Amino acid sequence: MHPPTERSPAACVASTDEIRAEFPALGRRHEGFPVAYFDGPGGTQVPRLVVDRMAEYLYHHNANTHWAFPASEETDALLAASRRTFAAFLNADPDEIVFGPNMTSLTLRVSRALGRQLSPGDAIVVTELDHHANVDPWRILERDRGVVIRRAKMVPETGQLDWDDLDRALSQHRTKLLAIGAASNALGTVNDVARAVAMAHEAGALAFVDAVHYAPHLLTDVRDCDCDFLACSAYKFHGPHVGVLYGKRERLRSLAFSRLEPAPDSIPERAESGTQNHEGIVGAAAAVEFLAGLCKDGAGDHGEASEHAAMRRRLAAVFGALHERGGDLVRRLWDGLEAIPAVRLYGPPPSACRTPTVSLVVAGVPSGEVAARLARRGVFASHGNFYAQTVVERLGQSRNGLLRLGCACYTTEEEVDRTIAGIGEIARGEGR
Repeated sequence: MHPPTERSPAACVASTDEIRAEFPALGRRHEGFPVAYFDGPGGTQVPRLVVDRMAEYLYHHNANTHWAFPASEETDALLAASRRTFAAFLNADPDEIVFGPNMTSLTLRVSRALGRQLSPGDAIVVTELDHHANVDPWRILERDRGVVIRRAKMVPETGQLDWDDLDRALSQHRTKLLAIGAASNALGTVNDVARAVAMAHEAGALAFVDAVHYAPHLLTDVRDCDCDFLACSAYKFHGPHVGVLYGKRERLRSLAFSRLEPAPDSIPERAESGTQNHEGIVGAAAAVEFLAGLCKDGAGDHGEASEHAAMRRRLAAVFGALHERGGDLVRRLWDGLEAIPAVRLYGPPPSACRTPTVSLVVAGVPSGEVAARLARRGVFASHGNFYAQTVVERLGQSRNGLLRLGCACYTTEEEVDRTIAGIGEIARGEGR
């Protein structure tokens, strides 16, 4: 997380004001207020660089792949460059990077392929803390293949994983896979994924990691955690709607992915299907480049052996600084909301390792109504169960759901304070 530099991470990373200048959406006003986007856990705003790169591709390089004319060759080169960019982002190799429409589609694709290798009675472990995109694709195998699904519990009081229960689930007979989230999109909980993967491997199982909510906030390293698969979505870190899957080279080669007979059977293309969203992939890579470019301390003076190493260094600096800033914001948000008697907060406290995402309820006010009333103050926040349905059920909030507030790289203290004030008014029954 922290960069190899003697200066603090914030010292060599663009300021919040400098970052905000790159996002045209932040100029929007609603009901007389500048819009504060707290819906980042469901999808972040997009900087100019990403849109410009997508437009540049569509205007000047748009073609299908692997043909002997310049626009097609340019498309091949741009897609290869995008794989290299995401290999650096995840600390993988380019041939271990698979693109698709979104994390859910990619997970379904892996589950179908892996399911062909499983027998009735084989077991897959999921967790109660997870988004259902990393639960239901595996539950389908329960119906179709006779696979046994075991679910490791969360601790409702803390919003954290019950590690003893996870150990029990993994240590039972014929465990073949652990599907676990690196961070909870509903509560901001960060799991010790390296520990979980090591437990899975010790049980003789593979590990599939959902990093959709983790990847925007903490620098992902698939080599460090040693997972077999990991998926994330670029639209959660300022890119377009594109999903990215990492798979260990030997795993991608061994799975029987559904594919058309003329399609390539080499990795990583054998794990993809049909014509990809080329402009989206180019834009997704631009989002990673945007983040790396927030590091003011350029790569040229550090003697990195490769472009991969240079980008990892810049990303480490940026993620370290943004994590510090996010921690300050979430403490300010948590403390302000905790002081409102009618507000109940869920998930780990700010002192825990967590993302800057806070979920809550206001006594007597449905979460959808809270969100609508906040919008009248220019605060855009999401509500419901966020597809983390089991989490919300375990918290006893299935009927009205939660209100979720997510801080992003462009969030300011003023926006946090405006949100706290708005929720305070709603809790006191004011401003209807």
